[in-house]
Order: sequence, then structure tokens, then C-alpha cells
Amino acid sequence: MPRISPQADRIYRDEMAAAMRATDAATRWQHLERAHILSQPDPWRHTCNHAAMLALALRQRDRREAFGQVVRLIVAAPGSVMGRYPVGNTGRAAAGLMTPMPIPDDLADALTR
Repeated sequence: MPRISPQADRIYRDEMAAAMRATDAATRWQHLERAHILSQPDPWRHTCNHAAMLALALRQRDRREAFGQVVRLIVAAPGSVMGRYPVGNTGRAAAGLMTPMPIPDDLADALTR
């Protein structure tokens, strides 16, 4: 099963914790998106990240985002296990389900270790 490096795991946990502490939705989304990029190789973290995104979308009453997160929850773990996920994708509904995106430099460094 794919795993993430210890450094990527630490940053993932920091980003998820920062998302939960954030006082505004925009900041929370930013942290969840960064955590998503790191979580993609790991089925459990990837699924947990989409569950957190779904919870935020529901709190915001954003139907489009919530629907997108339900779809992503279904495919997250299998995609991670098979290594079929769009590298760098932020995980949001507005990002194409299979659209690769640039990885921020600090996260790219953690993913390559």
C-alpha cells in the first residue's frame, strides 16, 4: 500500500490541524487543499481529507462542493491504492476530478523525500 514520507505525514497533520483551528472558511479550505495534495498516495489520509472537505462544504451549505466531495470520497481510497490520482490536485469540486495541478514547492520537497 502506498505510504507518504514521515516529513509529508508531519506536514499533512499540521495542515489538517491548522484547518480545524482556522476561524474562517477560506483559510480552512487552503489548509485542507494543501493537506489533500500530501494525502493522495495514502488511502486512509486521502479519504479522511475528503471527509473533512465534505464536512466543511455541508457547514457552508455548498451543495455543489458537497456533491463533489461525496464523489471524491467514493474514489479516493481506490485511486490511492491503484496509484491513479491527479498529482497536485487540490481536491475541490472546482478542480477536475482527474486534473493534475502544480505542487507548491514546499510540498513537492516533502513528497520527494
